[in-house]
Amino acid sequence: MRSLVSVLCFTGAMLANNLVAAPLDEVLTAEHRQDAAQRDQYRHPAETLEFFDVQPDMTVVEIWPGGGWYTDILAPYLRDQGKLYAAHFNPESDVEYFRKSRQKFEENLQAKPELFDQVAITTFDPPAMTDIAPAGSVDRVLTFRNVHNWYMRGGGDDRLGAAFSAFYKALKPGGILGVVDHRLAANRPLSDQDASGYMNEEYVIKVAEQAGFRLLDKSDINANPADTTLHPKGVWTLPPSLRLGEEKRDYYVSIGESDRMTLKFIKDSK
Repeated sequence: MRSLVSVLCFTGAMLANNLVAAPLDEVLTAEHRQDAAQRDQYRHPAETLEFFDVQPDMTVVEIWPGGGWYTDILAPYLRDQGKLYAAHFNPESDVEYFRKSRQKFEENLQAKPELFDQVAITTFDPPAMTDIAPAGSVDRVLTFRNVHNWYMRGGGDDRLGAAFSAFYKALKPGGILGVVDHRLAANRPLSDQDASGYMNEEYVIKVAEQAGFRLLDKSDINANPADTTLHPKGVWTLPPSLRLGEEKRDYYVSIGESDRMTLKFIKDSK
């Protein structure tokens, strides 16, 4: 029969292991995500992070986390064994929205240190500011619904090239870049990328490959066949933005969030 001391030690070790390795489904159903979880039916975080093979002991960079929808998942998941860099907007940007979003993000992290105290915030403002993490130190770089922003801010290929080159530089050899973005219908011209918020999938793949990446896989986890991608206010016509207000609101809600590409690239070992 084991002594009381050994039983207590074993129990303590089990508790410690549970704290260190909280499974992803436990994070997804946690109280702090009660409101955010309503979007899970459209964004499929469990399946998406599994597709990108994100493990709790990895070093991960989340690019332009915005309000922190994915940060709410990644930060507690990586907190004890891994490392999360949040490469956010430039706090001195000439765009007021970027400054306010960065400030609000930092305030939200400070309000819940039990979840976010290990998050390292860096600045990503391509092409000028691209040091998202120490070079060659990162297992995964993840960007959710951002590629269109870099394209639409001007500079086109040059700004996008600088962004993807930054991701390549930060990743270790064998590291993975995960990209999710609004997917332009294949029969629409590339010029429709300019203001719609949708990106042509083959164009995005080409830009990534020019930065040195190799497409490893793609998935329809975040596909939505009901989305024609042709809307009066572009992708922002759909939830969650619903920029037409009450005009045809029920119709756009019935479509759901946008059709999205989910692409997995690898930085090959030299």
